[in-house]
Amino acid sequence: MDLTEIYKIFGLTGEYTGYNVLKNGNINKTYKADFKENGKNKSYIIQNINTYVFKKPEYIMENIDGVTKHIYGKLPDDKKERGVLHYLNAVDGKNYYVDKNGGFWRGYGFVDNSVTYDSFDDPALFEAAGEAFGEFQLLLSDYDASTLHEIIPGFHNTKSRYKKLFETIEKDPAGRVGSVMPEIEFLKENRSLGEALVDMLEDGELPLRVTHNDTKGNNILFDKDTNETLAVIDLDTVMPGLVAYDFGDAIRFGANFSDEDEPDISKTGLDLKKYEAFTKGFVGKIKDSATKKELETLSLGAIVMTIELAVRFLHDYIDGDKYFKLNYPEHNIVRTRCQIALAKDMIKKRGEMDRIVKKYAN
Repeated sequence: MDLTEIYKIFGLTGEYTGYNVLKNGNINKTYKADFKENGKNKSYIIQNINTYVFKKPEYIMENIDGVTKHIYGKLPDDKKERGVLHYLNAVDGKNYYVDKNGGFWRGYGFVDNSVTYDSFDDPALFEAAGEAFGEFQLLLSDYDASTLHEIIPGFHNTKSRYKKLFETIEKDPAGRVGSVMPEIEFLKENRSLGEALVDMLEDGELPLRVTHNDTKGNNILFDKDTNETLAVIDLDTVMPGLVAYDFGDAIRFGANFSDEDEPDISKTGLDLKKYEAFTKGFVGKIKDSATKKELETLSLGAIVMTIELAVRFLHDYIDGDKYFKLNYPEHNIVRTRCQIALAKDMIKKRGEMDRIVKKYAN
């Protein structure tokens, strides 16, 4: 569909000066559309949502509408403009538009003078990332998570993920089980640890919260000049979950000495300096809104998220590499071994991880 038609449907005015295709996402098609109005430049992000990946994108937009409005209402006046994404309404009043071919479109205002980071070598910057995700939790701590749609059902249900893994091991469809016995053995030995958070949720020990579910550092906007955190973005996977999921996944991804697919596992492990930096920022924001049990399970969350991803990578490898995109044939088993090495190091350092959380929770 012609993008200029989409602009009209979302009521964009002014002199249209062109667009750029943004390549920083792997799922949706994203465009930055530029306009000039009253001598000022104004830009918008326009996205064509991948409905193969997201089967019910209207559910995503319902979640986003509720969450962004709630955050907006909590922000001080001087942060309302850049502290949350402002989604556009189409001519019918909805915050999305479906074209005649079934294409699903949405748009929001581009946040001026903003930047994202893919890695955080500076602990102070990683602390700021912790503050941003902690602030996200704090602002939504009184939001009824049960009213949100579950965009990816069972996303962090490690019990069902373990069940699928061992069912696939029994079938051995790609004939690979014999070559990965040490990995299977580790995951079997640590199954109760990997399933611990789900057990606590089922037993009512932990409250259901609004969770982001993709707490990578590049989902935070920073001010280009000051490095002040502005807003948490990429809200497609916002749904009900546990605080420990968001904390844990941020640590798993951001506080590893190596990339998540490092072939040399001797380079892999938990960087406690980065762990402490993120924890300081995150816990500093949520310590008054979180329950005692939630705070006590944050470090467990990092271990669980790492085990969960190892389970997912190994399941895909044994199943014949059907889910994750590969850069080379052995990619999934390399990823598995890297996550297992990280989980082992976290288990070894768990006492220190707990001590750091307590330090900032008091």
